[in-house]
Amino acid sequence: MDQQPEDGGLAEELIASVMAASRLLVAISARALASIDETLTLPQLRALMVLDGCGPAKLAELAAGLGVNPSTALRTVARLESRGLVDRQVNPDSRREVVLRLTEGGAELVARVLEYRRGEIAVLVGRLPAAERAGLARGLRALGAVAEEPDLRGAGLSGAGPARFSDVLAAASGEVRPRRRAR
Repeated sequence: MDQQPEDGGLAEELIASVMAASRLLVAISARALASIDETLTLPQLRALMVLDGCGPAKLAELAAGLGVNPSTALRTVARLESRGLVDRQVNPDSRREVVLRLTEGGAELVARVLEYRRGEIAVLVGRLPAAERAGLARGLRALGAVAEEPDLRGAGLSGAGPARFSDVLAAASGEVRPRRRAR
């Protein structure tokens, strides 16, 4: 971020607005989780969401998707597995690897959280006048487009790990994306 925009005041206002929106979305996620399962943590939910988005994955892939080291991901998986939300199976193609999958219960929990979040966001969006909704949609699409740029993703500035911003938006909206196959 070496470049200073010519409209510094507006840029600062936009940064503050996006940060406030981010806090709002985290709060919505926390409320969704609390209403569905008070004992699950947000990091555990995030792991479930990553597995839901990428399909069966190796531990290293999950750790990369979460932006944590494999030992942290392993502890999270162990907790989720003990609750019956994640399943670990030996990879049939390489017996040295373990493949992680959501169980039916894990997938159901993710679906319920996404539905709750979608409902809360729909209420908020519904309160906006039509012109504001159109402007917000354009602004979010533009923000998503620059988040997809390779130079940002390669520098680690997106904070999204290996996921693309469009994948994050799809998961947040409950859109079904084709799943990767386990290697």
